[in-house]
Amino acid sequence: MIRNDALDRLPVRQAVPELLTALEERGAAVLYAPPGTGKTTLVPLALAGLIGDGPRRRVLVAEPRRMAVRAAARRMAWLLGEEVGEAVGFSVRGERRTGPATRVEVVTTGVLLQRLQRDPELAGVDVVLLDECHERHLDADTAMAFLVDVRATLRPELKLIAASATSDAEAWAQLLTVLDGSGPAPIVWGKGEGHGYHVHFAAPPAGIRPSHGTWVDPALLRHVAATVRLACERHAGDVLCFLPGTGEIARTAGMLADLDAEVFQLHGRAPAAVQDAVLKGAEPGGRRRVILATSVAESSLTVPGVRIVVDSGLAREPRMDHARGLGSLATVAVSIAGATQRSGRSGREAFGVVYRCWAEADVGRRARFPSPEIEIADLASFALRTACWGDPSAQGLALLDAPPAGAMAAARSVLTAIGAVDEEGRATDRGVRMSRLGVHPRLARALLDGAPEVGARRAAEVVALLSEEPPREYGDDLTAAWRAARRGVDGYGARWKAEARRLERSAGEAATGVGRGDGGGGLAGGGEDVVAGLVTAFAFPERVARAREGSGFLMVSGTGAELAEGSGLGSAPWLAVAVADRTARSATARVRLAAVVDEDVARAAAGHLLASGEEVHWEDGDVVARSVSRLGAVELAARPLRDGADPVLVRAALLDGLRREGLGLLRWSRESEELRQRLGFLRRVLGDPWPAVSEEALLGRADEWLEPELSRARRRADLGRIDAGQALGRLLPWATGEAGRLDELAPERIQVPSGSRIRVDYSGEQPVLAVKLQEMFGLAETPRVAAGTPVVVHLLSPAGRPAAVTADLASFWRDGYRAVRAELRGRYPRHPWPEDPAGAEPTRHTSARLRRER
Repeated sequence: MIRNDALDRLPVRQAVPELLTALEERGAAVLYAPPGTGKTTLVPLALAGLIGDGPRRRVLVAEPRRMAVRAAARRMAWLLGEEVGEAVGFSVRGERRTGPATRVEVVTTGVLLQRLQRDPELAGVDVVLLDECHERHLDADTAMAFLVDVRATLRPELKLIAASATSDAEAWAQLLTVLDGSGPAPIVWGKGEGHGYHVHFAAPPAGIRPSHGTWVDPALLRHVAATVRLACERHAGDVLCFLPGTGEIARTAGMLADLDAEVFQLHGRAPAAVQDAVLKGAEPGGRRRVILATSVAESSLTVPGVRIVVDSGLAREPRMDHARGLGSLATVAVSIAGATQRSGRSGREAFGVVYRCWAEADVGRRARFPSPEIEIADLASFALRTACWGDPSAQGLALLDAPPAGAMAAARSVLTAIGAVDEEGRATDRGVRMSRLGVHPRLARALLDGAPEVGARRAAEVVALLSEEPPREYGDDLTAAWRAARRGVDGYGARWKAEARRLERSAGEAATGVGRGDGGGGLAGGGEDVVAGLVTAFAFPERVARAREGSGFLMVSGTGAELAEGSGLGSAPWLAVAVADRTARSATARVRLAAVVDEDVARAAAGHLLASGEEVHWEDGDVVARSVSRLGAVELAARPLRDGADPVLVRAALLDGLRREGLGLLRWSRESEELRQRLGFLRRVLGDPWPAVSEEALLGRADEWLEPELSRARRRADLGRIDAGQALGRLLPWATGEAGRLDELAPERIQVPSGSRIRVDYSGEQPVLAVKLQEMFGLAETPRVAAGTPVVVHLLSPAGRPAAVTADLASFWRDGYRAVRAELRGRYPRHPWPEDPAGAEPTRHTSARLRRER
């Protein structure tokens, strides 16, 4: 019997007539309805004609999470007074509960994508409702883009609804622009806010350190636990506490172990029994419940009995290091939209209360919406789907955000390497088979290539392990985790077994003759460690890693890898790394899950990275030439090349040495240094055609001034024999004739009045002439060089010590000489100190010798 009383209490019911009209007239609509108003459960029933007097239709509802799929189907069946599988059913990967009478089917967006790629017309489906669009999951964005394309090209009668609980409805309306050219799809605004809630801000104590990677300050978790206790003291009802991940949930549960309440840990990997217990609600008269949950409980779920929400303010988002092929999770501040979704969980059944574990002043610094997954995630699956759809670039798809070019290029590189797309990015037959397996393309490759080697059953079991990372308590040894999953009676073990069976069937469908569980090639009789290693290496060839001397491993991608302390994998010579992540602050990756392999398996799996050849480089201060065999960045074998190394490679290594250690590797005499300084001065004051002589400039023109000596050199010692001054002469502007004016413009020496030829120092900003003061008597004007630049005259005492510095001799003789004379004449009485230096006779000698020479 239909529970009309419960349906009548859902505020969105008032918007149903407008929604049905919009669909009839325009074929597409955006439904905005706040959390808790019934858009996920009542609207599909009305669209299908299961309530009300509308026409009978077959409705497909797409949800982002498996837990939400089951919960929505269960709730709708309850509203109809039926069991799941009758008028309302559901399908998730590996499980389907539908029947001949099913009119509403709830599916994950992943399942919807699989159906679209097998049957783009969605034969028999009248309406598709894409729920929780605001969460911006990549699968949901992709599904919507494909559905818009289907309406435009194949089935204009197919009706589409984008359902959102946040205020981004206008963007979706633009995306769903209807086919008749009448503009954006209509927006139907659902009224009501559930039962409402009151927000308290519970700012954490000072000194909380910012989260990074998956690390969260334990002090913040203690604050969250304390806030849960405070909320329990002040208010009645169950508590739903949002935390970023399973690790934080487990630690917070430990802090609440003595609380007089039943504590549940709710996340995507929680056993079905736990999920069912949470969604069923407490027994009448039972204990109060505290549910510690990840973002899986943000939307599409009504958790019975919840009146209190405690929000840690943190969420997890994927991050992808495309250069290394490593994914990771980042802990970020939950967006305003996400916080609103979380808060709404408190007011689903009655007026609620919300505790936000951050300062109210921080609200303005939070992002309005979560980051679109298309901007931050691995796009290999997306790129394969768009290639199979016929649009490899995705430029023709209706997407709110275009995929980043760099991420798409990285994804296409992966797909090309595994044979899923051709050089133009178009899907190959193999790529189409991969796309239908329902796993990441890397895992699809591992299944297709591993099944003939080890048998479909064992390949499927390992791929199932890789598709959903085993619980941490299984350890980091993939083979041991495989055995634990096989023995396991927990929720993970049950899901793993179901997925392994599905993949085994899929492998048989995708590759002729690979359906037998006990079939396979030459490794069919190999041990579990061999099987686990080979399949993992097929999935992640660039993560095959060799042990380094000392500690740690080096992946063939060039990334270092470290095991957790006490890992049993530490003695392995080679690993195939299944799960690893690298935080922004770490130079190496952390290995979470890996299998032991040997070099033969590494070569087989990463054969496209195998290369042999000469390697000539600068190492430890000299040229090292070797014949090397490599697997990516991992050196397999090497022998020295005594003679016959490629001259081009040798020359490049010598240039690298010069860049690293500087031009001091050449032979620089005093004359060579002074020539470089003179040229540097002329470049500063005159510019072209005088050459730049900085290290960067000289290395950039090595072909012009270091040849032919550089090409004849073979080692460091040969560089030391190159006369840098002679080589620099090649850069002089001979073609213009200016080279002949070098001594005129920047003379090496200047003759002073005494007849001495004094060397000019060009090492500073201005040229310097250091000369004894008496040798300059009689010279009224300062000597000048290129462009009329005056030299800076350092006037020295008879002992060669600085007495005065001037760039204006006339001014010095007039104003400065008197003070110098007074200071020095008593110290050097044997030298001339005339009162009129401008008219005096210059000399290098004492007064007595000067008189004798006269």
